Amino acid sequence: MKNDGEKKMDNIFFERPWLKSYPDGLPPYIEIPSTSLAQAFDEAAERWGKKTAIIFYGKKISYRELKDLVDRFAAALDGLGVKKGDRVALLLLNCPQFAIAYFASLKVGAVLTPVSPVYVTPEIRHQLEDSQAETIICQDILYDYVERTELKLKRIILTGIGEYLPGLMKFVGKKILKGVYQKMDLPVVKAEKRENLYWFQDLIGKSQPNPPTIEINPKEDLALLSYTGGTTGFPKGAMLTHHNLFAGYLMCQTFWSYSFTKGGNLEDGKETIIAYLPFYHIFGQVTILISGLIRGFTLVVLTTPDPDDILTNVGKYDVTFFLGVPSVYQMLNDHEKTDRVDWRRLKLLMSGADSLLEGTAVSWEKRTGTVIHSGYGLTETSSGICCNPTGRSVAGSFGIPFPNTLMAIAHPDKAELMAAGEIGEVLVRGPQVMKGYWRRPQESQESFVDIKGEMWLRTGDLGKMDDEGYFHFYDRKRDMIKYKGYSVFAREIEEVLKTHPKIKEAAVIGVPDPRVGANIKAVVVLEPDARRKLSEEEILRHCRERLAHYKIPKIIEFRGEIPKTDVGKVSRRELREEREG
Repeated sequence: MKNDGEKKMDNIFFERPWLKSYPDGLPPYIEIPSTSLAQAFDEAAERWGKKTAIIFYGKKISYRELKDLVDRFAAALDGLGVKKGDRVALLLLNCPQFAIAYFASLKVGAVLTPVSPVYVTPEIRHQLEDSQAETIICQDILYDYVERTELKLKRIILTGIGEYLPGLMKFVGKKILKGVYQKMDLPVVKAEKRENLYWFQDLIGKSQPNPPTIEINPKEDLALLSYTGGTTGFPKGAMLTHHNLFAGYLMCQTFWSYSFTKGGNLEDGKETIIAYLPFYHIFGQVTILISGLIRGFTLVVLTTPDPDDILTNVGKYDVTFFLGVPSVYQMLNDHEKTDRVDWRRLKLLMSGADSLLEGTAVSWEKRTGTVIHSGYGLTETSSGICCNPTGRSVAGSFGIPFPNTLMAIAHPDKAELMAAGEIGEVLVRGPQVMKGYWRRPQESQESFVDIKGEMWLRTGDLGKMDDEGYFHFYDRKRDMIKYKGYSVFAREIEEVLKTHPKIKEAAVIGVPDPRVGANIKAVVVLEPDARRKLSEEEILRHCRERLAHYKIPKIIEFRGEIPKTDVGKVSRRELREEREG
């Protein structure tokens, strides 16, 4: 007998060809319990009390110890007047304090808004003002940026890398702490005492592990305002409920638990993750922080994606589960020490947050003997919505949808679905999809489209679905260049440019020209030994041999580096803004 959820999915007006590619035993629909994230964490801590939850530069914290710290900090927040629905900003590096503050804030019913640690004062000010946060939990080395916003916050809680509980210096050591600060290239800031400023360690030390009992409606109550990357104008906050995030975690982990047969499937309480992906970002939050701590995994936490630290800790702690972004895989692939790790021992290597270039995937597999499984997701969808399963990974694809998730391709300018093989905008439906954008009713409405009575989230990404139900990414919709009526995909040209042995990186944008619509401009970074040894004509000849005439760049610019977002993506927005500025 099919349940109501399965019947509802079967009634959707199109076939789901990806189901024939599902691993054996993987259900297309699972029940999502009505539970808050704080409740899920408490249940995990009760189940795996003595197991190590976090390893931070040699210091181990058990699940029981972590819950005690979470409860004490939740009680402290309650004592400071933080109430249900209040927005609490986190401006923290990856560290135990992030996990403690995250679940403690949720436990008192607050709505979290994590801020990128690489933001500077104007960006921080925008997010604090837009989210209407009155409380911030901040790394001491980042405090000066907050101070310069001149915002009147009710509560500023500061913490240092070694100050989340007494005695950490004994375990971590001054040398490692100094190294962390040097890597961040930021000074340690000493804040003056004042009425609204508190220290994380002091609050924990003065509080009992008796947090208030707050009633949470998982499907309605917000857990997170996760700000998008700001591809056009200032970032906006995606409103994600407890149910959105729990569903995102559960569907993703269910897919992975059935999908990986080499070395065994992922098992609750038995995996170890290297946690260098930034926790402030939705990818690191859902796939590592939330998923890892709810499933009883051990998180080896690193503050920065230093390749030596990553490689050392993967081997030292027998890491079984590695998640990365394409730029980190390429960085490790180029690193001389990568062969010291037996990557074939790991159960899963997964890539997300950006498109994995085929060249990176092929060279990685050749060097390590392992396959990187590409996935795809958005801030607006609580991170992942699809991934490639083991043994059925398709080159150039970001995989097949998770259980409970429906995906389709729509005409870029019309409310109608397109056939397999046709390029259009990627749409998604599922319980992990956001409620909308915070205080942006018009943009919230425009982000969804009604097709035959069903509401779909418009991802803004162009792609196609093949006959087997695998989805393939082409480009961001706004990055498509219209040249003389032709649709040109910037990413396609970038990949061709990067096949030239003397080109290290490339980015392509459109430069408005009323005569043709937009001219194609390529920004190129050469390999160190190729500087001043590669001409524009040689690059154009390389392109002519591999691209249709209308895709050939009209403008070539050589640079020493290309601007990137803080998760390693090429920032075409910054390149466009440079020209407009």
